[in-house]
Amino acid sequence: MRHFSVLLLFLVLVSRSFGAPARAKLDTATFSTGCFWCTEAKFMQLRGVEKVVSGFAGGKTINPTYKEVCTGTTGHAETCNILYNPAVISFDELLEAFFTAHDPTSLNRQGNDVGTQYRSAIFYHNAGQKQKALFYIKRLNEEHAYKKPIVTEVSPFTAFYPAAKDMQNFYNQHPELQYCKRVIEPELAEFKKVFKSKLKKS
Repeated sequence: MRHFSVLLLFLVLVSRSFGAPARAKLDTATFSTGCFWCTEAKFMQLRGVEKVVSGFAGGKTINPTYKEVCTGTTGHAETCNILYNPAVISFDELLEAFFTAHDPTSLNRQGNDVGTQYRSAIFYHNAGQKQKALFYIKRLNEEHAYKKPIVTEVSPFTAFYPAAKDMQNFYNQHPELQYCKRVIEPELAEFKKVFKSKLKKS
């Protein structure tokens, strides 16, 4: 199963490469893995993640609306700002979740969601995040963790525009909707299986 093979490879790579110094302050990771409702629901499960905000990054329009981004003309990707405690969960571990939570080899689509707004992307906040993102992409490609090359965009963080309030915490707010039941729920169940040892206590 792809998720487990990637997870095992990550455990090896993390142990050989970068350490995660314990710090009290919170850091931010900015990831795009397709629909931000799916991304949000998954990363909120991880121990050490304090807050996840759905929004838009990587485009040219200032403060775009959801409807504008859906046209694919603003250049933005549906994105999540992930506020985390690096003393509990490292950026390496968040990358591990990033690369197993979606298909990083699928260009401008995830499942039935198609368009540049659904692209795979990492918007790095510092040189360390950039180095790690590029390192893992290189190694995952070298190890043939996926059948196709990774197409994840790695770009500097410039601006993040939060989506409207009714777009936040969407899965927990609307579990009865068919999209939540048919798309998010099965993906979330698989994610929780893979990262069972890193989940928050219920």
